[in-house]
Amino acid sequence: MKTRILIISILALITATSCSSRKDFIYFQDEPLSEGQLSSEPIELTYKPDDILIINVTALDPATVSPFNLPVVSHNTTSLTSAQGALTQQTYLIDYNGNIEFPVFGTLKVEGLTRSELTTMLVERISTMAKAPIVNVRLANFTITIIGEVNRPGTFTMQDERVTILEALGYASDLTIFGKRKNIKLIREIDGKKKFANIDLTSINSVNSPLYYLQQNDVIYVEPNNAKIRSSTYNANNGVLISAIGTLTTVIAVFLIK
Repeated sequence: MKTRILIISILALITATSCSSRKDFIYFQDEPLSEGQLSSEPIELTYKPDDILIINVTALDPATVSPFNLPVVSHNTTSLTSAQGALTQQTYLIDYNGNIEFPVFGTLKVEGLTRSELTTMLVERISTMAKAPIVNVRLANFTITIIGEVNRPGTFTMQDERVTILEALGYASDLTIFGKRKNIKLIREIDGKKKFANIDLTSINSVNSPLYYLQQNDVIYVEPNNAKIRSSTYNANNGVLISAIGTLTTVIAVFLIK
């Protein structure tokens, strides 16, 4: 009986050193719902509320299209030694209703349009007032969030609208050695609903996946591998706890001998 008490006491103390488990450590563990799965069909980027657009209109005769361009604004930057002006391109913020306020034409509905669709719409309208206009539309706040086992997690704003998952991970300075490369989770909002997909970066076929190119406000989560999970099951005070276990074991052993 005394030996059994000793063994139970030691096991209880060892168990107490455990601080977390896979259940505590992994994000998004719920069983996935079929309707939440991202479609494997390629999706062209469409504009949404809170997107910021840069729209430039040019033509052979710049004066004929100048009313359709926002004025460039100047702001001063100062330092201890000098002051200089900087020119900033004004932008269009898509409001909650999916509209922008465009010069001459006023309120335009742009939510749900692709770049080519918005470009075509503006060219058609401006052509009624100017000859051979050229419209260039760019998304100024293409944003991706990367979390989990990467070297530099965070939210990144990129200048290019055509960003691959590998380029995005490059912004985060690549995966750590603990990142699970076979199960990269992609979370995307479509029509107000969150959708998800898993991407296996160990397969060359991932570069041919329609999900290889990211969309505005995508979230990438890199799950930790088993080695990371195992290392997380013990807390930083293990040395102290093990020492305490040894001391208590000695005390119990002495008590049992007596």
